[in-house]
Amino acid sequence: MIQDRQGNSLPGASPKAAELFDLSCRRFARFRGDPVAPLDDAIADSPEFGMAKIAKAWIYVMSTEPGATAGARRILRDIEKEHPAPSEREVAHIEALQAATVGNWTVAGRVLDMWSAFHPRDYLALLAGHQIDFLTANARNLRDRIARALPAWDKVPERSFLLGMLAFGLEEAGDYPRAEAAGREALEKEADDAWAHHAVAHVMEMQGRAEEGRDFIRRRRAHWAQPDSFLKIHNWWHLALCHLELGEFESALQLYDDEIRAGESTIAMNLADAAALLWRLQVIGVDVGERWDELAEAWTQHADGRCYPFNDMHAAMAFIGAGRRNDALDLLVAAEGAEPGEMRDWMAQTGRPVIEGLVAFDRGHYMEAAELLFPARQIYGTFGGSHAQRDVIDWTLTEAAIRGKIHGLADSLIAERLSLRPGSRINRAFQARSKKEH
Repeated sequence: MIQDRQGNSLPGASPKAAELFDLSCRRFARFRGDPVAPLDDAIADSPEFGMAKIAKAWIYVMSTEPGATAGARRILRDIEKEHPAPSEREVAHIEALQAATVGNWTVAGRVLDMWSAFHPRDYLALLAGHQIDFLTANARNLRDRIARALPAWDKVPERSFLLGMLAFGLEEAGDYPRAEAAGREALEKEADDAWAHHAVAHVMEMQGRAEEGRDFIRRRRAHWAQPDSFLKIHNWWHLALCHLELGEFESALQLYDDEIRAGESTIAMNLADAAALLWRLQVIGVDVGERWDELAEAWTQHADGRCYPFNDMHAAMAFIGAGRRNDALDLLVAAEGAEPGEMRDWMAQTGRPVIEGLVAFDRGHYMEAAELLFPARQIYGTFGGSHAQRDVIDWTLTEAAIRGKIHGLADSLIAERLSLRPGSRINRAFQARSKKEH
């Protein structure tokens, strides 16, 4: 039986198709190169190769984009027709994909969790599961999914990439020293591991080490900013956050123009980074000019109020920034027509109050904004994103409390922020402005 590099059987694959499958997984892990093209070639070579089709469906659905998610559902329907007797591995992945493609990400993650408990060297299951944990803001499982599997990977190809994933999980779980150690170990073994690099950058962001983070990201540019890197814009965004924390606002805006939106990417993750950066800059009073107009238009192809509310929040920022408040509120109307499920629940519980809070903030209704944003910011195992990404909600809430002269709330939020990042110029500026408002 043909196997992948980690020793898992690949029914229906020729040796050539198996090599192409492994190449796709390597590209998936590295966030470099097109991971779909090798799968298309593998399917053309071996039409009965079910895992190649499954891997393609995973890559599509992980985009969190409505069009690609619909493509993943089509692949599943084709698999059902063409593979009446799937293998045990294929059954597990199909079950998880069926949940993911209708937005039930938590169920999908649990299915892969149980499969990985018995088959910890299924690389694709770990890669997909780790991203699901990120998409669901499940900090505990970002750490523990990989920790459970890692002992089975001694001398197994690609082990260092699991260390990079573990590093990110440890960071999101607040274990910063171990996160940085795991991330740096991964980078020692594979310098171009963009996910491990990004995990170390996260640690520095959360610990308020902005100057060190800025220099670390710049110094390693050759290892994460390659033209074919799917994570390069996100890592540019991390560099921009360092500039913000250091009060280097023009540098952050220059990165937006020169790197983050230079190619006018239409990938949802890249659009989210762009919106989050512009919103932060605008909230603290930086004039971003007409940049919102292009970004809002780019969001129209993905924002539907149904596929992934975390994206819709960022689309709402762009719409509001471009003076299109009604488009932001229309996302909430669209969400009401969504099928029952996890994404509908996320929008109702978190997406709606956040988007309504952003609109209220834009209208100058600061008390209303604060009342909406304060409970919505408590996100655990839902809604998605990292701590660094979701901090945009807290930025807006803190600014609303200052502008609205809600002194007790402003002071408490600023104290919270300073306890985590005492050297942050942003936090000190919040504090200085709050004192002036008293």
